[in-house]
Amino acid sequence: MQGVEYYSNVIKELLLRNVTPVVTLYHWDLPSKLQRLGGWANPTIVTWYTDYAKIVFNKFSDKVKHWVTFNDPKAICYGGYGSEITAPFLNMSGIGEYLCSRNVLLAHANVYHLYDEHYRKLHNGTVGISINFVWYEPASDTMDDYSAAVDARQFEWGQYAHPIFSKGGDYPQEIKKNIAYKSAEQGFARSRLAQLTAKDVLFIRGSADFLGVNTYTTKLAYRDASLEGMYAVPSFMDDMGAVLVKDPTWTQSQSSWLQEVPWGFFKLLVEIKKLYDNPPVYVLENGWSTEGGLLDEDRINYLRTYLNALLDALDVGCDVKGYSVWSLIDSFEWKQGYLDKYGLYEVDFSSPDKTRTPRKSAFIYKEIAKSKTLDPHFEPEKFIVEAVVEVNQDSQEKEKLENDVS
Repeated sequence: MQGVEYYSNVIKELLLRNVTPVVTLYHWDLPSKLQRLGGWANPTIVTWYTDYAKIVFNKFSDKVKHWVTFNDPKAICYGGYGSEITAPFLNMSGIGEYLCSRNVLLAHANVYHLYDEHYRKLHNGTVGISINFVWYEPASDTMDDYSAAVDARQFEWGQYAHPIFSKGGDYPQEIKKNIAYKSAEQGFARSRLAQLTAKDVLFIRGSADFLGVNTYTTKLAYRDASLEGMYAVPSFMDDMGAVLVKDPTWTQSQSSWLQEVPWGFFKLLVEIKKLYDNPPVYVLENGWSTEGGLLDEDRINYLRTYLNALLDALDVGCDVKGYSVWSLIDSFEWKQGYLDKYGLYEVDFSSPDKTRTPRKSAFIYKEIAKSKTLDPHFEPEKFIVEAVVEVNQDSQEKEKLENDVS
């Protein structure tokens, strides 16, 4: 019950400070005993997850009005079952991630309908799902590269968004066709894709009040027959059949996968509007990694350019309801540990108190939220000096900081 007590205190403190809590039910933290029983590859997990959600709703739904069932299902399924990127590191690609994705979709829909039938009239809340979106741009204007980009989008995020948000439901046709073709070619008796029945399709379709968007960057996609055999067979990437690369001219972050490409963010939001009949969108993760330090100009530039792209998307009618930076503080980034710093606040991990100090980006973001404008001339350096001096009163350090700022 310590977990319940902890989150009760967190929610209470948020409400006391007039902060609206948005609660994610599952962010990759499956109990190990359930994993030993098969985890997200075991269809019974739909029932286990629904039972868990019912406990949480019973405890907190009078105080929490916004619920996210899953954060980034691709990282759960491809990351954990189709590769060794995230736990449980099973690396059973071409089969594992498809078993997982079907069960995640059914678990999500089950919990949505649970809330809809038993809690919505009492508490008038909303339930959605948060999906990680990368914009894939064709590497050239050829039809091959165009289809490679479409396939990459559908395999990466359409696999989870399409069954819930499209009018027809079910997995995207690109996924069904590619996997069926490859499975037959490889001698399988049937498609390796864990099929959704007609009943499943109806149950999952429309099972969200909003779409949570996690998005950071853009990649180029292309096809090249000479690269045949570059991926394991069977595998998720071989089924997709696209080569995914970054443009070396794009601004690079501390994380090797993350580049600044704001026009890709705009294109992504417009594509969501087109594919899924303009659902209410909350951008729940968007951010930039550095090696550390308080003067994070590259993060500030990233935030400004991506927020400008978001404003452009609003201008063309995209129904974006909210935006949140990843992240408030430097945090544990899975296999990267604490090396990549995403926080608006820097954490001193060598300090017993894990001292937190606002970076320049914290003051910039505060001003954006307060003024509701993207003023490119706002410069809060004096606040940075004052914030650091509060932590370190050494006069020589203060002089050095002031010199750095000037």
